[in-house]
Amino acid sequence: QAQLVEYGGGLVQAGGSLSLACAASGVIYSGNNMGWYRQAPGTQRELVATVTAAGTTTYADSVKGRATISRDGAKKTIYLQMTSLKPEDTAIYYCRSYHPTISAITFWGQGTQVTVSS
Repeated sequence: QAQLVEYGGGLVQAGGSLSLACAASGVIYSGNNMGWYRQAPGTQRELVATVTAAGTTTYADSVKGRATISRDGAKKTIYLQMTSLKPEDTAIYYCRSYHPTISAITFWGQGTQVTVSS
């Protein structure tokens, strides 16, 4: 059984920074893409950043220049570092691991709350 567990989050002041980690365990294809998504109250879940097994990264326009996603392939762990946080970054942040070509094969973490105070 695959499992993703997020770490980090909490309350941060605007202008500050945060670090999140997500550890994957169980039977997960090592070639899966992994990523961070977030969902604010009353909104749909949106992509924050993704990283492929080869290390190729993508970022949402809203976080470009402020976010860095990285991956430790051997440990199936990904990290997200964000700086210059804004109140609109407040959301539940979710980790996702998904097959690069079979979209139905996807796993989600339980989410971690990030609150940015103004």
